[in-house]
Amino acid sequence: MRNAVPWRSAARTDPGKVRSRNEDAFLECPQQGLWVVADGMGGHAGGDIASQLVVANLAALPLYPGLVERSKAVRQCLRWTNRRLSQELAVNAGRDSGIMGSTVVALLLEGNRGACIWAGDSRCYLWRGRRLYQLSRDHSLQQRLIEQQNMNIDQARAHPAARALTRAVGAGQELMLEVLELDVHPGDTFLLCSDGLYQDLSGEALGDALSLASPRLVLERLFESVLQGTAGDNLTAVVICL
Repeated sequence: MRNAVPWRSAARTDPGKVRSRNEDAFLECPQQGLWVVADGMGGHAGGDIASQLVVANLAALPLYPGLVERSKAVRQCLRWTNRRLSQELAVNAGRDSGIMGSTVVALLLEGNRGACIWAGDSRCYLWRGRRLYQLSRDHSLQQRLIEQQNMNIDQARAHPAARALTRAVGAGQELMLEVLELDVHPGDTFLLCSDGLYQDLSGEALGDALSLASPRLVLERLFESVLQGTAGDNLTAVVICL
């Protein structure tokens, strides 16, 4: 295990102003170079259980040598968690159990390399050179309408099922994960967050927050901005600075 790490991080979650239960969960393991945000499928019974299971299983992984092996282990763990949640749903079929699923977005860092792994609409952003990049691509009906039906974002957002997920842990027998590997540079700042955080913030607001000096200051600015509004969903964020 590393005695010193080249990054600083902070994490925070809040139920928001409307929902009584927080179905989000996060993992912050800077010593292992692993950070995760999971968002239980909103409003469904078992959403909080699903997100907590995702995080707990990833937290239990040993520290494999090398980014490739670590990325493989994370993906295998998520697929195993998907099977367990799918089996739980099958066992409870006929009861009022709803859907037991969760989005996931994970960031792995090792030296000057990183990997982002995700399913669903929780996001990974990169702030580099005073520019904001969205590294993850939402697995949602809204994104599918934009890509396949050539809708603009306002048209896609107006669809009554726009926020429906097309991928999530526990949503089907097989879990399709997306992976992005990248070089990391000194000065990079990463943001992992649930949709409850980013859906009420502009790219400019995200960038303004991510330009602050420390992960905790970034979180304070982000949460203050969202909680001044309607904050109709749970919100969770993890900030990692190099």
